[in-house]
Amino acid sequence: MKTKLYFTAMMLLGCIGVSSAQAQNQECMTNLSIYVEHAKVKNYEAAYTPWKMVYENCPDINWANFAYGERILKDRVKKSTGADKDANIQELLALYDNSMKYFPKKAKLAEVIIDKVLLKYDNKMIDDGEIYSQLSKAFHEDKPNFKNPKALYLYFSSLVDLHKAGSKDLQEVFDVYDDVTEKIEDENVKLTDRISALLPKEEAGTLTSKEKKQLKAATTNSESFGKIEGSIDSKLGDLADCGNLIPLYQKSFEEKKNDINWVKRAVGRMFNKECTDDPMFKKLFEAQMALDPSADAYVYGGNLKLKAGDRNGAVADFNKALDLETDARKKSNIAYKVATVFRRSSKSTARSYAQKAIDANPSNGRAYLLIANLYATSANDCGTTPFEKRAIYWRAAEMARKAGRVDPSLSGRANQSAASYSAKAPSKTDIFNSGMAGKTVTFKCWVGGSVKVPNL
Repeated sequence: MKTKLYFTAMMLLGCIGVSSAQAQNQECMTNLSIYVEHAKVKNYEAAYTPWKMVYENCPDINWANFAYGERILKDRVKKSTGADKDANIQELLALYDNSMKYFPKKAKLAEVIIDKVLLKYDNKMIDDGEIYSQLSKAFHEDKPNFKNPKALYLYFSSLVDLHKAGSKDLQEVFDVYDDVTEKIEDENVKLTDRISALLPKEEAGTLTSKEKKQLKAATTNSESFGKIEGSIDSKLGDLADCGNLIPLYQKSFEEKKNDINWVKRAVGRMFNKECTDDPMFKKLFEAQMALDPSADAYVYGGNLKLKAGDRNGAVADFNKALDLETDARKKSNIAYKVATVFRRSSKSTARSYAQKAIDANPSNGRAYLLIANLYATSANDCGTTPFEKRAIYWRAAEMARKAGRVDPSLSGRANQSAASYSAKAPSKTDIFNSGMAGKTVTFKCWVGGSVKVPNL
């Protein structure tokens, strides 16, 4: 129902073939033309009566009956109250169902279910149980078309609320969390790939008007997915802390230890939540190695060796992981994981792996954010004067801003980090008093390189 209609009334009449009987129905054709013209200029009140006539008598004459009909009825819902509003809502719900009946190739199952759930949710006509059951059906039966960020959040949020009410178990919460976050990542990958292709042209000033619109749309949609992902993580909250994860996995291990999908998700979650000191992490890692000695498994093994003091063995495992993985995006994610392992013990090593992540996937904004943090936390080690030490924040802010450019889903975090780093960098007064305007500060610490002081 989200198909955009950018065509004239005459094109509408000709773009989809109609039966000879419908073609002879001059009244339907005339009213179709009338309501389309009204709807195109958002005069939905005037469009309603002619639309209603066509919709009731010739529902399959044109997809416009449903595309514009949705807009017309949404307007009526918005402007009505009481019994009238309820009637308009029911009419819109019926329209969604009929869209699949008359145009099964255009009306997608997931989109129709989502439209109905959101309509009911926005009007307080649905409970958590129905939200979850309906969106679960949409997700599992038509996952490719389940792309609505708000619906993804409601799918997970309703489950968490059902769990807190005692009707759903914690394992189901984790399973759906993984499904939803993987879906968000998949959709964002498509967007960042497009952004990555267009950014060089934007920097060179060679974007066409069409490409500018594409870049803007991809950026906006990526930002939306980022906000929803943050909301989903907040909703999960401390349900995924080590205190909940460890006993859950201890309880389920014997039953699930041969389920590779469960094992990989469990060990991955414990790694991400830094529950790696518990024996359960090693148990899960060994189970994964037995079932699927993949690249990720060597990352976890390397982490265990590093904690045991075997740095050389850890590095060998980390590099083995990178060698095993042939998919560039997955290789980037592995390198980023390794970078996070070293972020406290060796910042230079962490940056090296973060750079490997960027080399494999230039859209890996998390790697840029990590490097920004490594720079910012090295201020006291990178200079002899207070001015030189604070100059490192300019580089940190630059890296944070780049994270938001290559992956707009991170723009909230990236902008916040960049603003924080910029506030810690030398002020205009500091630059004036130091006489450093336009000069270069060279970093002799592990960071290396230099930064040019802004001119006043």
